[in-house]
Amino acid sequence: MIGMVGLTTLCVASPAFARSISLKDAGVALWIFVVIGAVIILLQLVPAAILFFSFIGTTSAMVFKGKKAEEEKKAEVGVLTEVETAKAK
Repeated sequence: MIGMVGLTTLCVASPAFARSISLKDAGVALWIFVVIGAVIILLQLVPAAILFFSFIGTTSAMVFKGKKAEEEKKAEVGVLTEVETAKAK
């Protein structure tokens, strides 16, 4: 298996395949392919942004709700500790 990979690498890396890439002779089809590919890649940013801001919103809501709940618990404890019992006659 390793010998096969080495042989393939040797064949591909040979000087026969070592030529520069020139975009002078590129046709219209190549440019259309590149533009469509770029648009598809950029469209992937839409759901990524939705997920990102959803995560930020959920995380910040949990953090702020946690702080609010702690303040409410402290207020309840303060109220409950200051309650005096009524004396029986």
